[in-house]
Amino acid sequence: MNEFGGLVRSEWTKLRSVPRWLLTLGAAVALTVLVALLTTAGAKTASAGGPGAVNAPKPPRGHQDGGAFAYRELTGDGSLVARVAAQKNTGPWAKAGLMIRASEDPGARYAAVMLTPAHGVRMQADFADMAAGTGTWLKLARTGTRVTGYASADGTNWKALGTYRLGGTAHLGLFVASPAQMSMVRWFGEERVHSEMPDAQAVFDRVTPGPDGWRVRGGGPRHAPFTWADGKATLVGVGDVGPDPYADDITRMVLTGILVGLIGVVGVAVLFVTSEYRRGMALTTFTVTPDRRRVLAARALVLGGAGFLVGAVAAALSLLLTRPFVRVSRRDELSLADPVVLRAILGTALLVALVAVFSMALATLFRNTAAAVAVALVTLLVPRIVATGLPLEAARWTQRLTPAAGFEAQQTFHRYDTAMGPWAGLAVLALYAVVSLALAARFLARRDA
Repeated sequence: MNEFGGLVRSEWTKLRSVPRWLLTLGAAVALTVLVALLTTAGAKTASAGGPGAVNAPKPPRGHQDGGAFAYRELTGDGSLVARVAAQKNTGPWAKAGLMIRASEDPGARYAAVMLTPAHGVRMQADFADMAAGTGTWLKLARTGTRVTGYASADGTNWKALGTYRLGGTAHLGLFVASPAQMSMVRWFGEERVHSEMPDAQAVFDRVTPGPDGWRVRGGGPRHAPFTWADGKATLVGVGDVGPDPYADDITRMVLTGILVGLIGVVGVAVLFVTSEYRRGMALTTFTVTPDRRRVLAARALVLGGAGFLVGAVAAALSLLLTRPFVRVSRRDELSLADPVVLRAILGTALLVALVAVFSMALATLFRNTAAAVAVALVTLLVPRIVATGLPLEAARWTQRLTPAAGFEAQQTFHRYDTAMGPWAGLAVLALYAVVSLALAARFLARRDA
């Protein structure tokens, strides 16, 4: 182990003793940050003291909080019962039901029980599914801080769907919502998304309590949002409550500058190996250390560590320095105190580390700078470019099957074009790095220096 530690120190000394390599790694960080700044340039809106600076609640990233909500205030225990008599089917996830909210603010805590055209009755809390049920009768009841949602087919026999905790003064009422109807055209380098916001509409009857004292949040531009006639309440709204797969992932957008920074990392990782062969130093290295696999392992450790440091610093600086240039309401999405953002930074660092190891392994296999750099960049960057001009499913598979899957590590929520989860994407890139490293070790042991 001490002998291997000395080998690692020797390889590290080699890396830091070449000024142009260190400058290139520094330039990779600088270019990553520069691209991030250019990406967000011109996006600054309200200043810290202007409109939009109020620290109001917001929906979680990748979610929306729209629709219409007719409610009354609830200060203690209480309940609301209604039957969904009719629902306008604007899509499989159109929603009509009952909701209790901490406030009117977007992103406020809430629980809801709802009827959907294609997924039956669902209970949802804070933008996440809790349970499923059946029936057209719905009930929300609060006792103390416990809110329980129920569903029934006849208004007599109730099935509890789930329990949520919400105390204090709250708003309890009827709501409707519907996702936007989206269409998209993709071509190289650009995509155009067209959205149409249909009116979500539902008729409720057997509403207990009755018609007096209701207030309305939201609504639709083409109809009165809330009417009551003949014992029935009609509610109309625009927008959805739930995931928004077309929302901008601002953290990932800022971190895309690493695409440029990787060019420098790939170049250093390749030259770290090929320069020895070009100068005839490889024979000396393998004479001093006959076990070539140990040399390869030490190089992988040194370059992987350097890549990790470059990726972490570049990602953190990109997020910190672009915060002033994004809308005030979006700045929290770049907070280094957010666990999701920290995971994206860690993912970016691991991405760069794995790319460095992958590139080093290719250089060991080819012993040619141009060939190794070309293969590394083609397999990493071309799938990202080509995917923008492919049908969506083909684009997803292009990224799932290539080292470019590693870029999924930068996502902070699941968008419509997400190929796979962040850790799964890193696992694909890691597999390419490990296989390349194993092949390099095999060929290295059989070739002359």
